[in-house]
Parts: sequence; C-alpha cells; structure tokens
Amino acid sequence: MGRSLLNRWNLGRQQWWSYIFLFVITVVVVMCDLVARTGRLQQRYADGSRLVAGCIPFRYLNSESGKVVHVLMISSSSGPGLLFPKGGWENDETVREAAVREAVEEAGVRGILMDFLGDYEFKSKTHQDECSPEGLCKAAMYALYVKEELETWPEQKTRTRTWLTIEEAVENCRHAWMKDALVEGFCKWLKEKMSKGEEIAGYD
Repeated sequence: MGRSLLNRWNLGRQQWWSYIFLFVITVVVVMCDLVARTGRLQQRYADGSRLVAGCIPFRYLNSESGKVVHVLMISSSSGPGLLFPKGGWENDETVREAAVREAVEEAGVRGILMDFLGDYEFKSKTHQDECSPEGLCKAAMYALYVKEELETWPEQKTRTRTWLTIEEAVENCRHAWMKDALVEGFCKWLKEKMSKGEEIAGYD
C-alpha cells in the first residue's frame, strides 16, 4: 500500500515537472517571436547590395462611399517622415519569411502576405560595410493584408504606427523608393486585382 502511494506520488511529480517544462518552452518560443533581430552576421548580400525584405500593410475601412483602402506606416527612428516596415533578409529565412518578420518587429502586425510588388533599389548611409561599401540596398516588397494588430511588439518604444489613406501615405512617405513601391507597385497591383474582380483574401 505504501509503495503504491509512493509510486503514484512519483508519477504525479514527474507529470508536474513535465507541465512546467512545456510551459517554459512555450514562453521562450513566444518571447523569441517578439524580440527584434539585431546584427548583420546572417545578412544576405548579392552583387554588392544588401538584400532587404519589406511589405506594405493594408486593410479596408468603411466610409460613406464604401470600403476604402488604408495602409499602415511607421515612424522613423532617425528623422521625420513615415516608413513601411522593412529590414535585412537573413540567411536562415526565405524572403517572404523576412517580410513577415519585419512587419511584426517594426509595426506589430500580422496577416496574410500576398503578392510580390517588385524590387526597389536605394542607398543607405547607415548600412555601409565591407560587403556593401556604398550602402547599396535592394528591397523586395510585398502586400500584407492585416488581420491582427499586436498590443505589444519589439520596436514599439521607438516607433509609432499610423493608418493612412493612400493619398496621405504618398504625402508623408520619407523615402522616394518607398513612394515608388506604393504608387507603382501596390496601387497598380490593387487596381489590377479590382479590375479582374478578384477579392482580397479574407477581408470582410
């Protein structure tokens, strides 16, 4: 009888420690997902350019004239004007995974990553290094239909996020190449979708 109770106690203790272990692993995974990557050890380069991935987050808002497209922009940590989330594409991820990660890290949004909008080249003084002495960058931009806005995200202390109409976004865009991605990439993509009668995935 005593041995039976002891065995049950030992089994219960093992199960308890198993639950604790699973809880700790879950917390670690969640925290890793909400910590911004830093450093350039995993950074991808091609033909002297730093490879970048980013997206134009968007959603539909109701208005008197119907559903209106709004895009999400974030503040710059280095000056005035607004940006779309983007960052370095790293060796251990696909370009689409990098775009999704940057949306979470910089803008705190998740959703459906849709079509490729184009590659956009620019120069960055802050990213001049031995692999890209002139700071050349090449950004692969995508459309991201936003399904969730996170209450907390990795860069929330240094960035604010703002929903804008496309016209407002064009006026406030900090970089010319991002404006091109919006006007020549996103707007043309959206217009083509609408002309074909295609619905944007998942919007209500």
